[in-house]
Amino acid sequence: MPWWLWGLIVIGVFLLLVFIHDSVQKRHSILRTYPVIGHLRFLLEKIGPELRQYIVAHNEEERPFNRDERRWVYSTAKQQNTYFGFGTDDEIDKPGHITFRHSPFPLGRTVPADAPLGCGKVMGAWRDREKAFRPASIVNVSAMSFGSLSGTAIEALNRGAKLAGCMHNTGEGGVSKYHRSGGDLVFQMGTGYFGCRNPDGTFSMDRLLETVDGAPVRSIEVKLSQGAKPGVGGLLPGAKVSPEIAEARGVPVGKDVVSPSRHSAFGSVAELVNFVEEVAGATGLPVGIKSAVGQEAFWTELAQHMAETRRGPDFVTVDGAEGGTGAGPLVFTDHVALPFWRAFGIVHRAFGEAGLTDQIVMIGSAKLGFPAPAALAFNIGVDMIGVAREPMMAIGCIQAQRCHTDHCPTGVATQNKWLSRGLDPTLKSARLANYVIGLRKELFRLADACGVEHPGLIGGDNVNVVSPFGDLIPAHHAFGVMQERTHSPARLAGLLEAVSARSAEDAQADAEALADSPASNSSAA
Repeated sequence: MPWWLWGLIVIGVFLLLVFIHDSVQKRHSILRTYPVIGHLRFLLEKIGPELRQYIVAHNEEERPFNRDERRWVYSTAKQQNTYFGFGTDDEIDKPGHITFRHSPFPLGRTVPADAPLGCGKVMGAWRDREKAFRPASIVNVSAMSFGSLSGTAIEALNRGAKLAGCMHNTGEGGVSKYHRSGGDLVFQMGTGYFGCRNPDGTFSMDRLLETVDGAPVRSIEVKLSQGAKPGVGGLLPGAKVSPEIAEARGVPVGKDVVSPSRHSAFGSVAELVNFVEEVAGATGLPVGIKSAVGQEAFWTELAQHMAETRRGPDFVTVDGAEGGTGAGPLVFTDHVALPFWRAFGIVHRAFGEAGLTDQIVMIGSAKLGFPAPAALAFNIGVDMIGVAREPMMAIGCIQAQRCHTDHCPTGVATQNKWLSRGLDPTLKSARLANYVIGLRKELFRLADACGVEHPGLIGGDNVNVVSPFGDLIPAHHAFGVMQERTHSPARLAGLLEAVSARSAEDAQADAEALADSPASNSSAA
C-alpha cells in the first residue's frame, strides 16, 4: 500500500475520533453541534490578536500600543531609520492631540552621542539625605520584577541601563542575581516586602539593610499601588516559585506567595511618613512612594502633613490607570484608578498648594516612553519618567499579550526556560540602551527646536493639546496644574544646572530672569 494512502487512513481515523469525541462531550455546545469544524472557531479566537495586529488593524488603531508606536521603538532600539514618510497619518485635530509651538530660531545644537539629560532636582536634597544625588537621566526603566519577567530579560534591562546611564527599578520581587549586572537600581518595596521581609511576611529592617548593602541601590520606592491593578494584591503559585525566585524574594521554594492588598507596616498618612523616615534614616538613601491615584483626599492630607512636619518622601511616582506590565482582574485594569494625565494634575496641585513642588522629585509612569507624551509630561511638572512596556518592546516584546500565561513567545515575560533561552542579554541590552538614548535624543532635538536646552524648559504656552471643542489650549491648563509652579524659578534653575556648566548661583539668576520675562510663556533661549 502506498505511503500516501496510509497517511490518508491515519488522518481519517484521527478525524473520526475527534468527531466521536465532539459529539458526545457536553462542555462545548459549538463542538457538540458542529463536530470537527467547530474547532476552527477556537483556533481563530486564539490567533485573533495576531490577525488584528498584523492584518486587520491600521497604524493608529491598536491598543495598548499601535503599529506606529511599536515601529518607532523597534527602529530606535535597532538603530534603524526612525523617519516616517509621506506625512502624518495621525488625526492632528483630534481631542488630546499634542502640539509643540517651535521657535523661529532653534538653538541648532549638535545632539551628543548619549544625549545627556539630567534631572533638574537633587533627589533627597530637601530632607538632606546622606546619599542624595542628582539622577543622570530623566528617562529610567520602571518597575518590572523578576518573576513577572524572565531572568534573561531582567539581565538585559539591567545591563542596558548601565550602558544608557539610567536607573533600573527592581519591581517588588526583590533583587535577583540578574539585577546585579552593573546598572544602578531603585529598590521597590511592595506589600509583600520581598527582599526585606521576616518569615511571616512582615517588614524587616535588617533584611532591607542586607539587600541594599549588597547591590547598587540608589533609592528606595515604597509601592502603595500600581496602575495595572490598583488596590489588589497578588498570588504567585508555588509551582512558579523556583529556587532563584525564592532567593530573591526571601520566601520558601515551591510555596504559594501572597502579596496583600495593603501594607502591614503602616496604615495612615502619619505612619507612612514615619516609615519613610525610618527607612531613609537607616539606609541613608532617598525614599519615595509610588501609587496609582484614586481618592484625592489622601494626596491633600499627605502633602499638608509633609509641609507641616517637614518630613516625608523624597520623590513621588504617579502611575496611571493605563496599566503596565502587571496582569490584573479586568474590572480593575479597566475601571479602577485615574488615567495618568488627570492623576498627575491632582498630585501636583496637592503638593503645589503645600509649597513642596520645588522640593519633591515628581516621577511619571504610564505610556510616557515616546517623545511627545514625555515632553508634555516634563512641561506640566514631571521631573523624570519611568518606562516599562516600551523597554520590553526594545528587548523583543511583540505585544502578544500573553504576559499572564507564562507563554510569552519572545521569552520576555515568562519563566519557561525554553522560551527565555531565545533572548540574548548581550544583544538585547544594547537595544535597550539604544532605545533609552534614542528617546533622550528626540527630547533633546524637540527642546532645541523650541529654543531651549531641556524639554522641561519649554515655555508653558508652547505645549498645547486639542480640547474636545477643537481649539488649542496650554497643557498646564488642560491638566489642571499651575504654570507658576511648573515653571518656577527654582525648578528652572535646577534644569539649567542639569544641562549646562552654570553654577547654582548663575543658574538661579538666569532662571529668575527667565521666569519674569515674556519668554517664559514662549520660546526661551
